[in-house]
Amino acid sequence: MKLPDKYAWLNNEGAPRQLVEALMHYGVLEHPGKGSNPDIAAWAKEVGVSGWYTDDDIPWCGLFVGVVMKRVGYGFNANQLLAAKEWVKWGADRSIGKAKLWDILVFQRDGGGHVGFYVGENDHAYLVYGGNQSNAVGFAWIDKGRCIGVRYPLYKIGEPANVRKIVLSETGELSTNEA
Repeated sequence: MKLPDKYAWLNNEGAPRQLVEALMHYGVLEHPGKGSNPDIAAWAKEVGVSGWYTDDDIPWCGLFVGVVMKRVGYGFNANQLLAAKEWVKWGADRSIGKAKLWDILVFQRDGGGHVGFYVGENDHAYLVYGGNQSNAVGFAWIDKGRCIGVRYPLYKIGEPANVRKIVLSETGELSTNEA
């Protein structure tokens, strides 16, 4: 599915590899109450959690981040990837407030956590690209005050030059619950 025009600039970034991989899945939608989306079920199998991840009604933001990172060559603990807040232990720490393009952001939410990729920010919120955002892979504005961690991979050949802070002038309705 094509990105909305206001986010089409991401198609020209070309790096990091996890950005390119993740954007290929824009619009993947869960099938609540109708059986799982076969793509999401295949992700669970690919990362080794299909034995206990049985339905896309189960929060899958961590599953999405996990399959993206696996496909671009970065490991993780499959037993913890569905617990979104466990991603705060993954990779290397970048201080909250210092997030850069396609870092992994970890958030607190009622009933658990949420994890997704940094796209940009304004004064009050991060624009996050991730899975299980309105039951789909897509974009959501999340209040900066909910962020509990910023992580990035230990880049194998150095951090790409375009990995940077991105300030956006646009705003959107804040997400309050990504489950």
